[in-house]
Amino acid sequence: KKRCFWVGNNPLMIEYHDKEWGRPSYEDRHLFEMLTLEGAQAGLSWETVLNKRENFRKAFNNFNIQKIAKYKSKDFKCLMNNPGIIRNRLKIESTISNAKITLEIQKEYGSLSKYLWDIIGGKPLPQIKNLTRKNIPAKTKESDLMSKTLKKRGFRFVGSTICYAFMQAVGMVNDHTIECD
Repeated sequence: KKRCFWVGNNPLMIEYHDKEWGRPSYEDRHLFEMLTLEGAQAGLSWETVLNKRENFRKAFNNFNIQKIAKYKSKDFKCLMNNPGIIRNRLKIESTISNAKITLEIQKEYGSLSKYLWDIIGGKPLPQIKNLTRKNIPAKTKESDLMSKTLKKRGFRFVGSTICYAFMQAVGMVNDHTIECD
């Protein structure tokens, strides 16, 4: 089976590509998980993050937004000492603060899903024709808007490139390349 160029031979990458990446997701917990993991990827490879994904799930209560928003300094210290995750102080702090902001969004908009999908018009964006590794964008006007909107609310680790990778991951855009089956 032919896959997108970035997949490689790692079984986790293959499963992620084949069963999750690019499929529209509307579930708040999953959207928060992916936004967190894409932010954790900053400066690293997606494969590094994906290899640690189960550790992240255990460390962050399966990305239970309500629980993460209540984390105290002892929880933060525990996360900073967890060798199974990416132990970057700013990334861990942002996950906790982003969870608190997500609760505000859920209260105001009913769900994180509605809030995020509304930024791009409520449905997946049209696929770029003849997409190859050479013309995949790193960001778009939609990811610029998502980044700006999230930052305005106080989110961290949500630059436009991170937002575009998030949009790819959760099916807001379909960036499977032409060589992919």
